[in-house]
Amino acid sequence: MTIVTTPCNEEDLVSEKEENVQEAVEERQDVYEPEIIEEPEQQAVEENDTDELAAVRQQCEEANDKLLRMAADFENYKKRMERDRAKSLKYAEENLLKELLPAVDNLERAIVQGRKADNNSELLQGVELTFKGLIATLEKFEVTPLESLGQPFDPNFHEALAMDHSDEVAENHVLQEFEKGYQYKDKLLRPAKVVVSKGAAD
Repeated sequence: MTIVTTPCNEEDLVSEKEENVQEAVEERQDVYEPEIIEEPEQQAVEENDTDELAAVRQQCEEANDKLLRMAADFENYKKRMERDRAKSLKYAEENLLKELLPAVDNLERAIVQGRKADNNSELLQGVELTFKGLIATLEKFEVTPLESLGQPFDPNFHEALAMDHSDEVAENHVLQEFEKGYQYKDKLLRPAKVVVSKGAAD
């Protein structure tokens, strides 16, 4: 029996092998085809994310600054209210004490007129006791009279009603006092009404 063999061409074998490899690659591509993002599009996405993050950070900073300002304003408001409250308590009796001053003035005038009339009656003595008691009460509330006669004129404490010449009182000094001034604690309760000296007449 004679066996006939077909001669094997090396080029045919290589070609067949390449075809098999190509078919295998195509099958793999059919199974999985990854999505390819082109580089310019990816950069655009990253830039957009960066811009959004920067915008969010800016909004957070603005909100934080606003909260800090609100907190500072509220703290200042609290301090102002505390100062006003303390001031109100400190001078709570101011209006009442000011209303008592005309009564003090009238008692003082009555005493002056009674002494001028050389009247030592029990009525005058009673008026003097009442006056002293009222002055003592005012002092308990830290109300003190201003010493004005002979003092330099000060518009912060004196109200000038007139000016007159004087050989005894220097110029721009208080010559006469029509109504006594009073101070309440560290605050002027009522200015003194005075006559101011022009100095000696020519």
